[in-house]
Amino acid sequence: GRTGRGCPVSPRSPRTVGVDAIASHPDRLDVRSPSEFADDHVPGALSCPVLDDEERARVGTLHAQASAFEAKKVGAALVSRHIATILETVARDKPRDWAPLVYCWRGGKRSGSLAHVLNEIGFPAVQLEGGYRTWRRHVVARLATLPAAFRYRVVCGVTGSGKSRLLAALESEGAQVLDLEALARHRGSLLGDLPGAPQPSQKAFETAIHETYARFDPRRVVWVESESRKIGVLQVPDALLERMRSAPCVRVELPPASRVALLKEEYAHFLADPGALSARLARMKEMHGQATIGRWSALAHAGDFDALVAELLESHYDPTYLRAMTRNYAGFEPAAPVSPADSGMPAWRALARGLIAGDDA
Repeated sequence: GRTGRGCPVSPRSPRTVGVDAIASHPDRLDVRSPSEFADDHVPGALSCPVLDDEERARVGTLHAQASAFEAKKVGAALVSRHIATILETVARDKPRDWAPLVYCWRGGKRSGSLAHVLNEIGFPAVQLEGGYRTWRRHVVARLATLPAAFRYRVVCGVTGSGKSRLLAALESEGAQVLDLEALARHRGSLLGDLPGAPQPSQKAFETAIHETYARFDPRRVVWVESESRKIGVLQVPDALLERMRSAPCVRVELPPASRVALLKEEYAHFLADPGALSARLARMKEMHGQATIGRWSALAHAGDFDALVAELLESHYDPTYLRAMTRNYAGFEPAAPVSPADSGMPAWRALARGLIAGDDA
């Protein structure tokens, strides 16, 4: 029966699905607050908050200081307004068979409210069981086992030898490349942060690694750059680092002058701001002493970057890298050295093709 024209007695309940069904729902609506979404989210999700950060805090305060009833009254009004906006924008031109996956933190009221309204309209929307929290647990569990399913080749070499360029060349030639520094948005050293590109959260970094693995074929080698345990503020997953450290290495080498030129190109933002470079170098005072730091700062302010870079490599980066690699990477010392014919990208791609052919032989 019906209680009125077009008004069914029993509301249409949204169907819940597990993380294994995410791939079959390319449209994903994350209804958590903007800050929660920025921290990490299911890949491909669209941010559709039903409470913004300030509203979420307000409702939480009401729940703690007044009552759950008062919090629900205020929260329901706020959520309803946001759902109306979503219907008028995101859902406006969608066909009847549009079946988005909707999720919040743990598959509760925020995602349930939007999924319910969409289903009442007639959209077969589904709700992610357990919400983002279940997705996060899935990523952590997978990253504990996925690395063991692949074979690796580690691109190693002292600072400025072109490891990142070789990885880019390998990828352009069709190799499977796990570029951890690109995913971490950091070059992995004291000077490694990228201008205007803050690092992602640890959760987002791990999600990006997980999604990269999803595109890989376990029958083929994965190429990866030698990394320490941390890339900037982010930590490489333990299971992956363990596999990297036991894998065969390829050692890329460049002449000293080529290394200096490469580093000047990659760190041009520091060359344009000697003050910022000097401030960063000052963090090495305990390792190298005030006199050495003062000399390096003077070279930076004088614009003598060839001398500065050469001395930094000889006094700091090369000894540090060689110690760490000898200690941590079993394949480093026996690694075969390789070099491009020149510094141009065609030479790097030719080198990559040779490495891929040798690996497939």
